[in-house]
Amino acid sequence: MTSPSRQKKGAFAFRPSLARLVTTKRLLARIVLFFEQLLPPLMPVLSVIAFYLSASWFGLFRSVPDWLRILLLIAFAGAFLVSLLPFRTLRWPRIAEADRMLEERNGLPHQPVTVQEDEPAFDTPFGRALWREHQTRMAEKIAALDAGLPRPDIAAHDRFALRAVPALLLVTAFGYSLSINGGSIRDALQAAPEQVVSDPAVRIDAWVTPPSYTGRAPIYLTADGSEQAPIGIPQFSGLTVRVSDGKTAEKVVFRKANGEAQDISVQADTKPQQTAASGSEQPTAAPASQALVAQTHMMKLQENGALEVNGRRWSFEVLPDKAPEIAFDGLPKRSVNGALEIAFTVKDDYGVQEAHAEIVPVETDPTATPLYPLPEYRLDIPRRNARDAKGVTSRNLTEHPLAGKRVRITLVAKDAAGQTGRSPPYEMALPSRPFNEPLAAAVAEERQVFALDTRKMPQAIALNEALTIRPEETIPKLTNYLLLKSALARMKLARGEDALKDTAQYLWEIALGMEDGDLSLAERKLREAQQNLADALDRNAPDAEIKKLMDELRKAMQDYMTELAQRMQNAPMQPNQNAQNILRQQDLERMMDQIENLARSGNRDAAQQMLSELQRMMNNLQAGRPQRGQQSQENSEARKQIDKLGEILRDQQKLMEQTFRLDQQLRDRMQRGEPDMGENDPLLDEMNPGENGEPQDQQQGQQGKEGQQPSDQMTAEQLREALKHLRAQQDALGKQLGELQKSLGEMGMKPGPGFGQAQREMEGAGRELGQGRGQPAVEGQGRALEALRQGARDMMNQMMQAQQGQQGQGPNGQVGQGDQNGRDPLGRPRRTQGPDFGDNSVKVPDEIDVQRAREILDAIREKLGNNPPQEMERRYLERLLDIQ
Repeated sequence: MTSPSRQKKGAFAFRPSLARLVTTKRLLARIVLFFEQLLPPLMPVLSVIAFYLSASWFGLFRSVPDWLRILLLIAFAGAFLVSLLPFRTLRWPRIAEADRMLEERNGLPHQPVTVQEDEPAFDTPFGRALWREHQTRMAEKIAALDAGLPRPDIAAHDRFALRAVPALLLVTAFGYSLSINGGSIRDALQAAPEQVVSDPAVRIDAWVTPPSYTGRAPIYLTADGSEQAPIGIPQFSGLTVRVSDGKTAEKVVFRKANGEAQDISVQADTKPQQTAASGSEQPTAAPASQALVAQTHMMKLQENGALEVNGRRWSFEVLPDKAPEIAFDGLPKRSVNGALEIAFTVKDDYGVQEAHAEIVPVETDPTATPLYPLPEYRLDIPRRNARDAKGVTSRNLTEHPLAGKRVRITLVAKDAAGQTGRSPPYEMALPSRPFNEPLAAAVAEERQVFALDTRKMPQAIALNEALTIRPEETIPKLTNYLLLKSALARMKLARGEDALKDTAQYLWEIALGMEDGDLSLAERKLREAQQNLADALDRNAPDAEIKKLMDELRKAMQDYMTELAQRMQNAPMQPNQNAQNILRQQDLERMMDQIENLARSGNRDAAQQMLSELQRMMNNLQAGRPQRGQQSQENSEARKQIDKLGEILRDQQKLMEQTFRLDQQLRDRMQRGEPDMGENDPLLDEMNPGENGEPQDQQQGQQGKEGQQPSDQMTAEQLREALKHLRAQQDALGKQLGELQKSLGEMGMKPGPGFGQAQREMEGAGRELGQGRGQPAVEGQGRALEALRQGARDMMNQMMQAQQGQQGQGPNGQVGQGDQNGRDPLGRPRRTQGPDFGDNSVKVPDEIDVQRAREILDAIREKLGNNPPQEMERRYLERLLDIQ
């Protein structure tokens, strides 16, 4: 490049922008000159590379012996090195060459670039001025300089156009490489593959059958093996190759990615059977018939590789089957009756087949001999669309000896391929059955002691004997005393695992009988009926078996509800045990009818899900018991506050309607300019009462008689006065709301922000009424009503949470649903007593979907019963009906 001292000569000295422009143009010109030198010697290099690629793609290296392949590779390498020799003469162009190229290619006369660097021959003032003017004029021509593109003039170096030969050869070889006989550029670096002769008489039928759980269709391989890219298939897919019409037994090989070859054996039932030839048969007929027998080769594909048979090749890319993922969807919790409820999420690329919860004790004694194995907890997952699903399962494990102990829960999911996924463990106390009777709880503790470790039977016997020390004080019922004595005898005589289990079961039944009487037996039968139906739905049992199990479930449900009703006869009605919490028999019947209809219509997944909801609902059902006096008093006070709030809401609504009507009449008077009312208005009958308990219309009527004003006429001014009289009623409602908030605070409840907002809106509406302005008052009263409803919702939520907390503490169980978010067991909003807070989320269910599904299934069965002529159609209909 030009030095700074040279750039400042001539016009460059007083025009720096021109100097920078010329410097850039010179650099571009030098680059163009360099490429003009580079391209001619580059042609031999590119020709050698083209010849090498052409030879590789034509398959030359794989078709010649190894010694010749190596010799050709050396020759190509030598030719490539020789073609690089001309690059030794390359040099970077000089500035003068760049200036001359710019002037020549741009057709500039008088050398405008070079003249900027020249000096005049005679250094006189006039000569310098004249030379500077000449440089300035020449500089104006430099602004449009263009270096252009390189002009290597390759034709001068290749007069016979031989450069087209490698180019055409390269294009032709590339097209040939896409065929099944084409070569690869790696052939020169590896030994030639074994030459396989393809027999055109041999017929090859090959296909890949993905596992059924993937839901993917079989992949049929082309007869000529023209697939160039590897075929993506799921892991554990079945490869089937059928060879027929051949004169000799073909060898079917699966070559792994590491080069290891594995022969695919022939299926035993397709091997040619050589029968003994009779005396009359030709001896040469047996081999010919044997060779014509088709042979089937099968294997499982678990890794990448290629199938090679009769000179054909198919490459496979095995898509790995990922292990399933499972996690807790929230924390496991205890339902009302002590059942363990677990919400979970599962995810798998082809769907989860089975999932369960692994429950192990946190503290274990290696030397202990437990009587029962670890509890089993199967998770309910949908059979369809189980690739990314959520679910909730409720199982009653209160009968297991680990109930009440600290356990570690881990969710385990398993897919159809046998792979398992595990969730992070979670520690909690396994929910136990709440016993309200101390004697029943003590008997259950005896059972737990030796059931966790049979070596502690003496300790359990000591506990039983301690219970019967003073039976007249601790055991009021003689029957219970006799049961304890018989259990003691069994505990002393129990030997062996079966006898110990019978004793443990006997103690558990005694504890349940002391606690619930016949209700526990009915509950157990109900749980068994539910489990039997769930197992039948899971294994696709026939409709007849489903109907039988549904009848058993209905009978068990009827027995349980009968026992529950008998138990509740002597139980007093409780605040959360009213019509909004009571479980109706018709709801249960309707739910079981839906389960049966869904199962019969073929929608077993929906039936199983609804059965799971029924199990959760029954697990959250509590048996009613009398409440303590203090709790009853608190609930009674809470009900009074609810009723009081309902009265405030009704009065505020009525007052807003009165204000609206008065304001509308006043506006009508003002628009028509009529001072009198003209006719009796029913509005006067709804106005607030006066001081003597008489209605306001009667007082005004009496005043009208005294002032000679008719009672059936009111002027605009009188309507304003009527609005002002409503202020006292509005202020009274605000005062009642303040007293309600104070009472809630005394009960330990925090009034919601809605009540405060409602009181402020009431005060504003009262001020507007005092000034006789109806429209602003109506708007404020409307906002007060909305704020009251919001505050009422907050108050009800607090009361429900307090009642649920009392239910979870143990002894005060009730007949009702726990933790149902204000909804009945079927998911509908419960009917409320008192104010209606505007829940519009009720959706009336219909049976259109179920009826439509039944009609579709009947049509499919009818079409299948007509025996379709095509096998493909018949199999399709069978898959729709899920016939195995």
